[in-house]
Amino acid sequence: MRNVRLVLAYDGTDFHGWQRQPDLLTVQECLETAIARLTGKPVHVWGSGRTDAGVHALNQVANFKIASPIPCENLAKALNNLLPPTVRIKVAREVAENFHARYDARSKTYRYRILQAPVCSPFLWRFVCHHPFPLDHERMAQAARLFEGEHDFTSFAATSGEEEPGKEREVRSQKSEFRMMREKRTAGNGVVTGGGGDREMVRTILSSRLFRRPRTALLVYEVTGNGFLHHMVRNMVGTLMEVGRGKLAPQDVARILGARDRTLAGPTAPAQGLCLMKVVY
Repeated sequence: MRNVRLVLAYDGTDFHGWQRQPDLLTVQECLETAIARLTGKPVHVWGSGRTDAGVHALNQVANFKIASPIPCENLAKALNNLLPPTVRIKVAREVAENFHARYDARSKTYRYRILQAPVCSPFLWRFVCHHPFPLDHERMAQAARLFEGEHDFTSFAATSGEEEPGKEREVRSQKSEFRMMREKRTAGNGVVTGGGGDREMVRTILSSRLFRRPRTALLVYEVTGNGFLHHMVRNMVGTLMEVGRGKLAPQDVARILGARDRTLAGPTAPAQGLCLMKVVY
């Protein structure tokens, strides 16, 4: 059996997220169906993370195991002929048998884009959150920095009332997956460091910054962490927007983190502004 690693990009607008779900179109299902058609055998594809419905990826990483002798370069070309145009394989290569796209990932970088122009171009609306109202981006940038470091992110995790259809099983599985990650990694490389609080809700944010693109109406939030809870980035962005509106102060971020209470944080930002940019191994 060969272990094949993919780097792929997708427009998540028409998908119900990454993870396969009954009777719903997902990126994982599209990939597995295309690979099965090509090789004649059923296959399971593991992704580096489960992007939400409507969320995009520029460099998602996935792996699967096949017995087919098709060279990786030809495999990528053939898959792109079978996949919808909203999903593209950028790179395919054979890797070590024990490589796992999800459990070997050391960090992920997400980018969220907010367009403040009065009118959103039809060529942009699928990939930005259109918010044509004032936001104090300097206060938002100040607040964004307070996410950096190791924190319990209970206040920024999805609650059962916020779930999208078909997502309940994914949230319930977070703790079991955390335990698998803990067994695979050492304490120095994983999310289990230090003490106190619910360790299964603890993540380390390596970089968190918000900036305005020069000469544009585009605000960009970019965050890198060793892992993210369901809806975590979108809830962080929703909170930063509350800071930008003046409904929260920048220093409130620290208070909300410490409270471990989802009701204190901002609303969940729309999915279309979010994109998985990079996964580091």
